[in-house]
Amino acid sequence: MAEKRVAVRLLGEAKEEYLELQETVRLEKEKGISSSFHQTLLRSIDSKIALLKANYDYGIQIPKKFIPRKYSVEYGVTNLWKVNLSGYWRLIYTLKQPQREQTEIEIISIWLDVLDIINHKKYDKIFRYRKK
Repeated sequence: MAEKRVAVRLLGEAKEEYLELQETVRLEKEKGISSSFHQTLLRSIDSKIALLKANYDYGIQIPKKFIPRKYSVEYGVTNLWKVNLSGYWRLIYTLKQPQREQTEIEIISIWLDVLDIINHKKYDKIFRYRKK
């Protein structure tokens, strides 16, 4: 019987953006703000990460020919996925499978590396989408 584990790692700008968002939400809550865009976005990210841990191919796969150079150069990605977040933000991730060790029970580990948490404008720029 094989067990599948998914480890989610936030890398580079995604990690910085996430930590900054957590701090903003903490400060808002200290001020008594119970509802804001930042809080909604953080909840959206956390819930999507939980979904991805349960089903790592939940997102929309981006065809290889459309993978921006930024991700292939910075992170060496060969696959890229996106998940839509609140407020037209996007969570961009890649899947990697670390080398498996042979054991009596085969454990399949998947690393889900979150590469970016970006707003729609930055997403359009990275993926070279143009306004019509």
